[in-house]
Amino acid sequence: MVRIIAFLVGLFFSGMLGYSAIRTGYNMVSDPAAATAEEEFHQHVKSVSFSFEGPTGKYDRAQLQRGLQVYHEVCKACHGLTQVAFRDLADLGYAEGQVKTIAAEYNVPSLNPETGEAETRKGTAADKFPSPFANDIAAKAANNGAVPPDLSLMAKARHGGPEYIYSLLTGYQAQPEELVKKFPDSKTGPGLHYNPYFANLNLAMAPPLPVDDVETDRKAKDVSAFLMWAAEPKLENRHKSGIPALIFLILFTWLTYMSYQVIWADKKKH
Repeated sequence: MVRIIAFLVGLFFSGMLGYSAIRTGYNMVSDPAAATAEEEFHQHVKSVSFSFEGPTGKYDRAQLQRGLQVYHEVCKACHGLTQVAFRDLADLGYAEGQVKTIAAEYNVPSLNPETGEAETRKGTAADKFPSPFANDIAAKAANNGAVPPDLSLMAKARHGGPEYIYSLLTGYQAQPEELVKKFPDSKTGPGLHYNPYFANLNLAMAPPLPVDDVETDRKAKDVSAFLMWAAEPKLENRHKSGIPALIFLILFTWLTYMSYQVIWADKKKH
């Protein structure tokens, strides 16, 4: 009796699940969700090649240094890099004196040792890149209500990584007339800029690089590579350790198989 009841209960729940699945599928076919501007006009990231791609990829130090320069000249006014220490720039090929010089170009938050009041001082190699704003309120006030994201991990936080950053920087364009005709409510508003590589097609950040400049493509690629390094500075070490680890696993698998053959050889005869 208990088994019959359990069978009936299971049959009931299975039937309900099946009915729900069929009902959901029917609703999707008979009453599909309305198309949106984001679905039709959002574009996937551009295909870009970088030297650090692949299992043996390495960073191009010259490119990383150029990318740092682009960040310094273009990005630092709005975006922080608060998870990266100035001393880490030695990995880019800078000498100790050069690192100190770069750090001194930034003002970092500090406290007056005598009065305890907030102030700023010149950065040192031990400091991290500072945020350009004291807090989110100040950031919103300076950027039309939007808080510019920190770029330390941006290359790992977005699908596509450096390709996404490159696509975003080079993707600014006029909003297509077709989009406005089909989705009049999606017209780019005041203070916004159309970019099909951004999730909702419009963002508050103005084009940081000149749209028609012949150097824009290179600068976008350089800073994308630099931000990848900022997010994953140990990538080369991981690549170096990955190949020996793979070879070890192959040898270990082979030894395990051969041991299996030897141990069970006599058993198979019987």
